[in-house]
Amino acid sequence: MRTGIFVGSFDPFTIGHDSIVRRALTLFDKIVIGIGANSPKKHMFSAEERLASIQGIYADEPKVSVKMFDDLTVSFAKREQADFIIKGIRSVKDFEYEREQADFNRKLTGIETVLLFSEPQLASVSSSMVRELILFGVDVSEFIPKKPEF
Repeated sequence: MRTGIFVGSFDPFTIGHDSIVRRALTLFDKIVIGIGANSPKKHMFSAEERLASIQGIYADEPKVSVKMFDDLTVSFAKREQADFIIKGIRSVKDFEYEREQADFNRKLTGIETVLLFSEPQLASVSSSMVRELILFGVDVSEFIPKKPEF
């Protein structure tokens, strides 16, 4: 069974993140979405709010679980018995940063990183842009995944 972890602050979780998860589901038997709870970033939404929101999005997907972690990504990956770290890439800037992280993660644990490029129409969608729109009272529903309705 191949397990991948997809980690980030997800403040908030966007349609770009959802696209990466849905595409990664074709590659992995299990995906654990890890919410970094001890990030130095100032968050708009609490870790608990982010956890509940993402769990709601994947409530009908048994291959996806969502957990918080407050240590290194590689430590979280080991605890989850992950075979791979999944990362989304929107630009060359993202690529350079993620390549460096992947090199360190592989050196520390041997865990490989799988890079998935964003869909072109989602390349400009970022959590920071969505947060800014929220601060100015703009409707961001087109940038946030829809929760399944029961």
